[in-house]
Amino acid sequence: MTVRLGANRYGKAETRLVRVVREGPVHHVKDVNVSTSLSGDMEAVHLTGDNAAVLPTDSQKNTVYAFARRHGVGQIEEFALLLARHFVASQPSIHHARVEIEEYGWNRAGPHSFVRDGGEVRTCVVHHDRDGRSTVLSGLKDLVVMNSTGSEFHGYIVDEYTTLQPTTDRILATAVAARWRHTEPDAAPYGTSYAEVRRCLIEAFAGTHSLSLQQTLYTMAERALTACPEVCEVRLAMPNRHHFPVDLSPFGLDNENEVFYAADRPYGLIEGGVLREDAPDAGFAWE
Repeated sequence: MTVRLGANRYGKAETRLVRVVREGPVHHVKDVNVSTSLSGDMEAVHLTGDNAAVLPTDSQKNTVYAFARRHGVGQIEEFALLLARHFVASQPSIHHARVEIEEYGWNRAGPHSFVRDGGEVRTCVVHHDRDGRSTVLSGLKDLVVMNSTGSEFHGYIVDEYTTLQPTTDRILATAVAARWRHTEPDAAPYGTSYAEVRRCLIEAFAGTHSLSLQQTLYTMAERALTACPEVCEVRLAMPNRHHFPVDLSPFGLDNENEVFYAADRPYGLIEGGVLREDAPDAGFAWE
């Protein structure tokens, strides 16, 4: 039997970093989780254990901390690009770098006091190749939204295993995970773009009379693409957080869509992408 080495990468996952910027008595914080993955001329380490081409994952972690001190941490996309380009440029054996960052928000409670934001997490994934191509995916996750009405579900396939009853009035709730791709990574207004895409996703969810979660997903992505010319593709993953009306008839009570059981699993998972017709191919950048 003949075998060969397939696609591979390695790196340091979840380097926790908090950067404090001190402006006199007023402090600013950046709280991020950084994961790096490198690939390239790595055959020898797999086949013979020769580590000559390997930049240790501990060194990758230390680079994150050193760059945070030397360059600061502004927009997470810019910091990820800085790291990815450094790894590829600094070592001839490294042909591709992937950097993923999650950012956790804090609300100010005083000049140097903060309360952790319980909302969504801002994210980004950056890829950089030795050929100089960079791909930037901005995003968010755990954006929990709900419509208490204005959602229907009916007209679906019915087979011998179907027990779900059609409805013209249901709760629609989900935790949105979204990523969007920038056409020009070095010219993208990451901060304002993030705020605008987030606004579009929320407004489209709230303003759509939904006949399916798939329809809502498409409308949300379409709204973001229409409002943000710097974005060429949006991908969404939206678990359907089911809410089932509770049968109160044993207690002599009616229930006209007022009391629900919120089920956490199993759940429907709706995923999809919407892109401009002329959007360039992103290849494996979504991985």
